[in-house]
Amino acid sequence: MIDPLLSATRLASAGLEAQSVRMRVVSENLANAQSTGETPGADPYARKTVTFRAEMERALGAASVRVSDIGSDPAPFRTEHDPANPAADEKGMVKLPNVNMLVEMADMREANRSYEANLQVIKQARAMVAGMIDLLKS
Repeated sequence: MIDPLLSATRLASAGLEAQSVRMRVVSENLANAQSTGETPGADPYARKTVTFRAEMERALGAASVRVSDIGSDPAPFRTEHDPANPAADEKGMVKLPNVNMLVEMADMREANRSYEANLQVIKQARAMVAGMIDLLKS
């Protein structure tokens, strides 16, 4: 009985870790959504992406998830005409990050819900172990 609960806890823990990284990257994207380059015509912040990889946990005999890579989104930067901006090029165009706030908020919500689901698995496993210990005591 304890072994399946430990397996579930380990798998949920891997999910917590992966979603925590995802939330950190989304937060960084949101924080830099309006940043520009340091010099005229310089590239601004590039949106970061998280890639997950499924792994086979040999000890558990179950699939788990890990962060495989944190990369940059190849989407083009947005441009805006703002000649007064210090980052504007000779035509008055400013490059802005390729961060879409709606996409980031949806990604944050999804990561948060997945995190909460994994946390709930751990809480339920702990409750089951505690209940089993109580039964063994009586």
